[in-house]
Amino acid sequence: MKPRVAFVCVHNACRSQIAEALGRKLASDVFESYSAGTALKSALNPDAVRLMRALYGVDMEACQHPKLLEDIPPVDVVITMGCGVHCPNLPCKHREDWGIEDPTGKPDAAFTEAIRIIERRVLALREQLSR
Repeated sequence: MKPRVAFVCVHNACRSQIAEALGRKLASDVFESYSAGTALKSALNPDAVRLMRALYGVDMEACQHPKLLEDIPPVDVVITMGCGVHCPNLPCKHREDWGIEDPTGKPDAAFTEAIRIIERRVLALREQLSR
């Protein structure tokens, strides 16, 4: 059984959603990807959606939506995105914070930088969990 990884940030609209999408695209052979937040926005960040489609051909709106922590199954690994989120109600075997700045409201270059950082971290997590 593959480990389940939860990517968590406050609104589950941008960074955590990008991480879920890249986890599914780049590491689905090693782990299952989920994302969730402690509060919700009504929709995914449109800039994140647009750039993920342009960079990876991934349509996040087709299979993802904002979710709360209680909306995902139990997980083995919790990755917080760097928003100071503490998730006491989300038990796991391993927890880490990636410290990625939220690009919301910034130019495309900030989004692209965040996406590339998330991609590198997802690939490193894939390597770590495949051992």
